[in-house]
Amino acid sequence: MTTKILSKSPETGAAPDPGWHSPVKLPSLPEAFSTIRVPESAGFWRKLLAFAGPGLMVAVGYMDPGNWATDLAGGAQFGYTLLSVILISNFMAILLQHLSLKLGIVSGRDLAQACRDHYSKPVSLVLWGLCEIAIAACDLAEVIGSAIALNLLFGIPLVWGVLITAADVMVILFMQSRGFRYVECLVTALIIVIGGCFIYELIASQPSIMGIAGGLIPTPQIVINPDMLYIAIGILGATVMPHNLYLHSSIVQTRAFARDDAGKAMAIKYATIDSTVALLLAFFINASILILAAAAFHGTEHSTVADITDAHKLLDPTLGVTMASTLFAVALLASGQNSTLTGTMAGQIVMEGFLNIRLRPWIRRLLTRLVAIVPAVIVAAKYGEAGVGQLLILRQVILSLQLSFAVVPRVLVTSDKTKMGRFVNKKWLVVVAWFITVIIIGLNAYLLVQTIGDWLRPES
Repeated sequence: MTTKILSKSPETGAAPDPGWHSPVKLPSLPEAFSTIRVPESAGFWRKLLAFAGPGLMVAVGYMDPGNWATDLAGGAQFGYTLLSVILISNFMAILLQHLSLKLGIVSGRDLAQACRDHYSKPVSLVLWGLCEIAIAACDLAEVIGSAIALNLLFGIPLVWGVLITAADVMVILFMQSRGFRYVECLVTALIIVIGGCFIYELIASQPSIMGIAGGLIPTPQIVINPDMLYIAIGILGATVMPHNLYLHSSIVQTRAFARDDAGKAMAIKYATIDSTVALLLAFFINASILILAAAAFHGTEHSTVADITDAHKLLDPTLGVTMASTLFAVALLASGQNSTLTGTMAGQIVMEGFLNIRLRPWIRRLLTRLVAIVPAVIVAAKYGEAGVGQLLILRQVILSLQLSFAVVPRVLVTSDKTKMGRFVNKKWLVVVAWFITVIIIGLNAYLLVQTIGDWLRPES
């Protein structure tokens, strides 16, 4: 096999960092690597603007349609109490995504490449297979979310809505052909749409300010109440998306900065700010869904609402305003389209990183889409909305199973001084990272056991 030698970056004059103990090879997303210029002599705000973008693309995974059901159920059943869970899980995500971006910037590797370098071939193949399953599960939620939104907005049957989502491949490919900044701008525009819709929803629902403030403070009731704990774990389980850890470590390398210690330190600083701000925006979206459900449904006859379609139907009559239901569906459609874009890009990164196989983008896109579309079409045609809801639950179980296989390697690699040099995780960060990792894995395992138990339990 011929080793490919990389030319110097035209923006920085530096060759891409080859990483550790492996031949120099193409960087992650080679068509976009180091294509966005970072002005070296510019001030703080211009540099921050140059690094802005990857954080928003990662934040998309924290507000995808798969998160909506848990947020709706939490708000409708328990009011504002579980806001603290969303806040805590968001802080966990901020730290874990920081480790991912640091891995990409320092090593010149994305997480998939790092695993391929670090582990044996059999282990790498297992990790690749698990990650592909997780990406397909994420795409399934995005397909279903978009199909439900099309049904709510235009009355399009779910089956046709699922099929229509396959057409978005052309839009995404067109944006990618124009440059990576165009992709980031599209993602940003859709996030603005989602945010604007929920600002209206919050104004219309007139939530309790004191209730919101109180909900941000954790309470022992979350652990003591089994039903509340179950939904809280669901919210935590939906927070850290496995594919985001691969995605972030790759797309931070689209910036053209000097690949020396000073340049890497600068890149880590600005990329962390970008990521933190974007994830706080994701917190606003998730919190808004829960607050809306709490204000509209908690304490009413609709307090058991957890289905997206039911919530859509009830918003206008419950709040006594027009447009609430429509904007809810618009936000859902924007969320689904945004998530499918970043999910497909993560799929490309994972396949290229683990297998060193590079497919044409449209082939990769169609393969990812078909894996999600086929089961969604079958279930939607045979079982309708109820079956689609069960698919979303299955999706969460699959992600719970796969999460540890993405989190653990990332903590291990970024804590290894031979790979990270002076940028290795400090001792306190190692302790915190492992603490968060153990919590996430433990809670996801608990959720998995509970879910399987519910499936196996005979109906009374």
